[in-house]
Amino acid sequence: MTDTTASAGLTGNVLFYSQPEPLSVDLHGKLGANPVDKPYAFVAGTHLIPLTVTEFAPAALSYPVIFVGDNKQPVAVMGLRQEDNLFVGPEGDFRPEAYIPAYIRRYPFVFANDEEQKRMILCIDRGAPFITEGGETPLFDGDQPSAYVQQAMEFCNNFEQERLRTESFVNLLKDMDLFETRESVFTPRNPDGSAGPQQKIAEYFAISEDKLKALPAEKFAELRDNGALGQIYAHLVSLLGWDRLIAMAFAKAAAQPVAANA
Repeated sequence: MTDTTASAGLTGNVLFYSQPEPLSVDLHGKLGANPVDKPYAFVAGTHLIPLTVTEFAPAALSYPVIFVGDNKQPVAVMGLRQEDNLFVGPEGDFRPEAYIPAYIRRYPFVFANDEEQKRMILCIDRGAPFITEGGETPLFDGDQPSAYVQQAMEFCNNFEQERLRTESFVNLLKDMDLFETRESVFTPRNPDGSAGPQQKIAEYFAISEDKLKALPAEKFAELRDNGALGQIYAHLVSLLGWDRLIAMAFAKAAAQPVAANA
């Protein structure tokens, strides 16, 4: 169950949201959203963005898709270092060819758990700079959520369904013991062209191709029939994107001195 009524007992911390508040006409009835030229500039300080399983294929065209943490959360890798997103420019421009994950597109709205009422509450990040009193697109039409908020609620509802589907997908992979620890490494070149010492860029969880091949026929058929196999292959193909990230990081580093002297 979801609602836009303020309530106590909300739990959870969410990336990007500095001041999430349960949406209510009493607190937010006079607020609205203003147009923003760079709506995704806030992503610039984050290099890992959560993904849902149905996003693996489109995300794989832009980023490595990996799994992190004890929960094996799938994420898109947008940079090689924390607080350095290679897909968001210094002026807040998102690279036009890159896929924008739903986790980013739902901002400034998000669902939060109401433990007391056992339901989901629609919240808004009051700290979002484009949410202001008298904003161009109102949050409420009288005492009812505006069309803008209704669309946001539908998007968040769909996102929540995909999040649960993603949890089921990850649990299935865990049950089949398909994960392995993997590293992304880079071998720099010395001035004389010889290979330098190998450097580790990242350590993460990935699906093991060897374990996948060793599955019993009925288990492999289960992955094929429930659609998981296509998402697995999208993840595996996406790992080729590490080389692209390395090249982007070098290009950015090479351009910085030029920008500083301009």
